Amino acid sequence: MSAWNRAALEALDRDDPLAGFRDQFYLREGLVYLDGNSLGALPRRTMPRLEQVAAQEWGEGLITSWLGAEWITAPRRVGDKIARLLGAEPGEVIVADSTSINLFKALTAALSLRPDRSVILSETGNFPTDLYMMQGISAFSGGRVRAEAVAGEEVLERLGDAVAVLLLTQVHYKTGVVRDMAEVTRRAHEAGVLVVWDLSHSAGAIPVDLNGAGADFAVGCGYKFLNGGPGAPAYIFAAGRHQAAAMPVLSGWMGHAAPFAFEDGYRAADGIERFLCGTPPILSMAALECGVDLMAEADMAAVRAKSLQLGRVFMDLMDEHCGAFGFALVSPREDARRGSHVSYAHPHSYGMMQALKERGVIGDFRDPDVLRFGLTPLTLRHADMLEAVLKIRDVCETQAWDDPRWAVRAAVT
Repeated sequence: MSAWNRAALEALDRDDPLAGFRDQFYLREGLVYLDGNSLGALPRRTMPRLEQVAAQEWGEGLITSWLGAEWITAPRRVGDKIARLLGAEPGEVIVADSTSINLFKALTAALSLRPDRSVILSETGNFPTDLYMMQGISAFSGGRVRAEAVAGEEVLERLGDAVAVLLLTQVHYKTGVVRDMAEVTRRAHEAGVLVVWDLSHSAGAIPVDLNGAGADFAVGCGYKFLNGGPGAPAYIFAAGRHQAAAMPVLSGWMGHAAPFAFEDGYRAADGIERFLCGTPPILSMAALECGVDLMAEADMAAVRAKSLQLGRVFMDLMDEHCGAFGFALVSPREDARRGSHVSYAHPHSYGMMQALKERGVIGDFRDPDVLRFGLTPLTLRHADMLEAVLKIRDVCETQAWDDPRWAVRAAVT
């Protein structure tokens, strides 16, 4: 019998040092939102800020706001704020474009630093855009650069003289498994290999120390734990020691040493600005900055501690209430190996998730059979774990997953 009854969980919520953050987000009454690892909730401060940007800075200031409202410095300013969440220094992170485009920039920059090597290495089952970007670079190179993916447990053994760059996700998008960034980076560097880290499920969820690990490059999105909104700009990290020599292929005008000199020839900016490409999206940049500022107000150690406790509570409750319904835990039980989501496999997982959404519990489905439940400490309560698990039990007991509406998967799962 689990110790997590409603009274015990409500007691944890009363003592929660992060409890006050929930009121800083828009969350409809009765909703248990377990998908903040896919799209973060809307901070209450974001709407007034967007209105200010649109009505005053754009509506009244017009083009003068590039300087007057400091639009032109937003990518660096927000990047420096994100750097504090990543264990990076000012001038090592910049906000720009999407995660996919930043992956392309980081991979090609790493390749430029290893011209005598030809392999981009990753693991099978990595997030698809990571693998697709590798494959696209390989195809464009006419085969000079080769994209290879091996089983996760074989990655470090595959490192060798031909490998230029290793691309890995610190927290796996499906299982939540956390890789040891420092150890992997050390092993890669011993083989002369540079590492690009995908931090999309790391930033704002777990402590990250890029410089402590000796990382080379990293990328991540702004719309998950950073609560920047759908399609929020992404960010890219380039270690200061690499910036003078690394040359990303996307040499856009904002990455030029003097964009408003309007020169015909490209000259890369000296620092992290060389990883810019086109004009920054100011409205979405402003929304992201609100989310980053809010995240920065939280103590990261408390965030991680609550995330792990939410995971333990959720798994214990699943064992107690849903152990007879055929769920297989995909995520690690060990705290040190688990990020901020918990995943289960089940033969009827797609229909289950749709039925849960109708009951006010929102998680997501990941092909072929995984239910993924995100644990966002700033918005979730411990008692929410019980509400969610009881709804999961109800779906199982009533076989609500067996509905003809779920026979065909929707465009977004």
